[in-house]
Amino acid sequence: MLDAIFVTLQIILAVIAVYQFAFSLFGLVRKKRKEQATPEKSFAILVAAHNEEQVVGALMENLKQLDYPKELYDVFVICDNCTDKTADIVRAHGMNACERTNPNLRGKGYAIEWMLKELWAMPRQYDAIVMFDADNLAHTNFLSEMNNDLCTGARVIQGYIDTKNPEDSWITAAYGVSYWYINRLWQLSRHNLNMANFLGGTGMCFETNLLKEMGWGATSLVEDLEFTMRCTQRNVYPRFNYDAKVYDEKPLTFKASSRQRLRWMQGHFTVARRYFFPLLWQSIKHRSLIKFDMALYGLNVYIVLFTFLMTMVMWVDIALFGGPNIENIYVQFPAWTGFVAVSLNIITFLIAMILEKVTFKKVYLYLLLFPVYLVSWYPITFYAFFTQNNKQWSHTQHTRVVRLEEVQSKQG
Repeated sequence: MLDAIFVTLQIILAVIAVYQFAFSLFGLVRKKRKEQATPEKSFAILVAAHNEEQVVGALMENLKQLDYPKELYDVFVICDNCTDKTADIVRAHGMNACERTNPNLRGKGYAIEWMLKELWAMPRQYDAIVMFDADNLAHTNFLSEMNNDLCTGARVIQGYIDTKNPEDSWITAAYGVSYWYINRLWQLSRHNLNMANFLGGTGMCFETNLLKEMGWGATSLVEDLEFTMRCTQRNVYPRFNYDAKVYDEKPLTFKASSRQRLRWMQGHFTVARRYFFPLLWQSIKHRSLIKFDMALYGLNVYIVLFTFLMTMVMWVDIALFGGPNIENIYVQFPAWTGFVAVSLNIITFLIAMILEKVTFKKVYLYLLLFPVYLVSWYPITFYAFFTQNNKQWSHTQHTRVVRLEEVQSKQG
């Protein structure tokens, strides 16, 4: 029975790996830039902030410099349970500080839900809502790119999430490599194939009418993934805009990174449990590859978990029982096939960096430690499985003050 389970899981995981690799190939080429539309859409920019006095000022300066008519956008900073000077700094920059105090319903999802209700009650109504985090920096063309997509019928748009501090430590470099890979070989590939893209938590744009129709309703630890699933269920497929860049601050230490990724995986388990089977059934019923692909994306957390568990069981079998005593389909293949498979998996990250013209020299040196970052996802996911009912939101402290000009000059 154990052999049958192992063989079945190995075949499923191998098929999924080939499927994902095949999809990534469609991100190797970028389509030509679209035509620029005349600025006409109005935006409410929401910034979720909890005790962000060290970085929020830089974002306020940044948002004043957006290359978009000033009368067509307003900035609203959600000062969520703040106990520092975040609100004072926002007001000093002439922006709207919206203070919320609710110690019971903490977290970005609840803060956004509250802010949207406040927005709907205001005299001015906007065509779309853009969401950033307080540690972000947006490219000056961000709203122009969102306007382009909205004018062509897009209702939910995800910008390109880049890293503003990839050279600060080996951990920030690892995040940078991961996001370059995701943007190019996950998001762009699906965009090129007219598939649904997934939201990344910041740099997101939503048509106002859609939010009013659906409601926010995404209050899990991964509100971005939850809203992505809700959209896909309703045949609203998020679009990726490669040219709309937002720069995000990544944690400096392995400990802070582990805490953040643990929260992501805990929330991912919740979303997978809630949406995988309904989306899978819809994909079968409607013969929709788009919905199947998104259901599979939701299942990724279990793919990581099962890969980890199977590997540990095989190691224990060898170490304690003189194995292998468990059936392993991979031993039926020549040794070089395993080497090629692992090599291709690693090389794709390097290919993504080359395609994205990454010029950060330190990041290439830090690649030596990148496998440590990748492997660390396994125990984090394992621990998340047993703590997935922990709904307590944990704040990632941001301290890195960088200006957009600095980021762009380092990128060459």
